[in-house]
Amino acid sequence: MQQYRISILIALFAISLMPLFAHASSLLEITELLTHPEQYDHQEVVVTGQVTNVQLATNRQGQPAYGFLLKDQAGMLKIISLGQVEVREGDQVIVEGIFSRLRQAGRTTIYNEIKALTIKPMNRLNPDLVG
Repeated sequence: MQQYRISILIALFAISLMPLFAHASSLLEITELLTHPEQYDHQEVVVTGQVTNVQLATNRQGQPAYGFLLKDQAGMLKIISLGQVEVREGDQVIVEGIFSRLRQAGRTTIYNEIKALTIKPMNRLNPDLVG
């Protein structure tokens, strides 16, 4: 029950932050992206969830990059971003970015990935509102 209340509070908080993401359409559930990936392919999306499995990387040009899994109760997506790591394991975040249902990385096919444009840790936006 506590987890359900926290999820509702996070969703309400995320909706209240939508003006920060003015050029994105609306907050999507991860389940919606996973159920209808073709509908959102190469589209700008906004999702919220918990950061897990943070991994550091370097892109082909030698720039720092990182990736992590974004999860909620119903699913999980891979998030990639350029620059220094802005999140920590367990952070609740709002991610705005470009969704790809699949992309080729050499011989590897990567499914359901968001290339982040912005990542906002919710606990750092307003710590009084997020538990």
